[in-house]
Amino acid sequence: MPFDNEFTLGIEEEFQIIDPQTRELRSRVDEILEEGRMLLGEQVKPEMHQSMIEVGTGICRDVTEARADVIKLRRAISELAFRKGLAIAAASTHPISHWADQRITEHERYFQMIEELQHSARALLIFGMHVHVGMADREAAIAVMNAARYFLPHVYALSCSSPFWIGRNTGMKSYRYEVFKQFPRTGIPDYFNSVGEFDNFVNLLIKTGCIDNGKKIWWDIRPHPFFPTLEFRICDIPTKVDETIAIAALFQGIVAKLYKLYRQNMGFRLYRRALIEENKWRAARYGLDGKLIDFGKREEVNTRSLIHELLEFVDDVVDELGSRDAINYVYKILETGTSADRQLKVYQETGDLRAVVDMLLKETIEGVF
Repeated sequence: MPFDNEFTLGIEEEFQIIDPQTRELRSRVDEILEEGRMLLGEQVKPEMHQSMIEVGTGICRDVTEARADVIKLRRAISELAFRKGLAIAAASTHPISHWADQRITEHERYFQMIEELQHSARALLIFGMHVHVGMADREAAIAVMNAARYFLPHVYALSCSSPFWIGRNTGMKSYRYEVFKQFPRTGIPDYFNSVGEFDNFVNLLIKTGCIDNGKKIWWDIRPHPFFPTLEFRICDIPTKVDETIAIAALFQGIVAKLYKLYRQNMGFRLYRRALIEENKWRAARYGLDGKLIDFGKREEVNTRSLIHELLEFVDDVVDELGSRDAINYVYKILETGTSADRQLKVYQETGDLRAVVDMLLKETIEGVF
């Protein structure tokens, strides 16, 4: 079944803005934005904290286009930052800097968010990566989302890049998990029996004043409220370009495989949100070095083994998607570890969190220039 570019890709990455001398975050996004918008238009934007800058690819037909766009954007933002005496880093928390020292971007949306969510919003100094996979059929998108929830912790474990928080080793591979769960409407979503049931849920939240639109539903996976995509939001931002592309390709492969089963009227067992959350916690705590629950076998299995099974599950669609080389990099991550593993190794060897920042600065632009 040829896919004919059905499953387009879009990747959003949120970068830290860092002073390379002190290795601290700097609230200087405005200095980058003006020139950045002239070069990149709407592909670059601020976020709530002024020490963060977000870039997003265009709509990419395949993973090859996505890679080219990700590299172009990382290069452009890095060059813009360099001209201001700054640098960018890709990791989901900063090893040293404190959220209280960061300035808030002056925008009505962010002021409203802080008014509503208070401390939880001010302390949300985390950086992520979102992957959009094109799905024009909304009914099919709901069915695929229901099934894809099971695999979210598997892919999450590959992305971990936030072991440190405000100068401390948290003991977790992804502390971003602990910070973000203070927000409402986050985590693994429930499953929905139809797109109508999903729409009724969203409309009820709007009607009762919980949200003003679907963008304030911050689940780990969601049908995007304005674009015909499934948006995967669970991952830390990987530090290396190759990691970002491998994970995006894996999400695309999951969607394509589950859609293929859906079109063949083949069901996929759906699991309760609470069970999948157990696996998400394990992925955040241990990354690739722990165990996840295989709910079919009703037993613990090494995380790496389950990811190998996931790669086998999507194997029959990756060549049609043109993503074989990109997905093969997952094996490299399984072998050598995640950004979190590398950060912890540097810290173990040096005892210096500034050395960790130096590693992040170097790896973020690896293969970009």
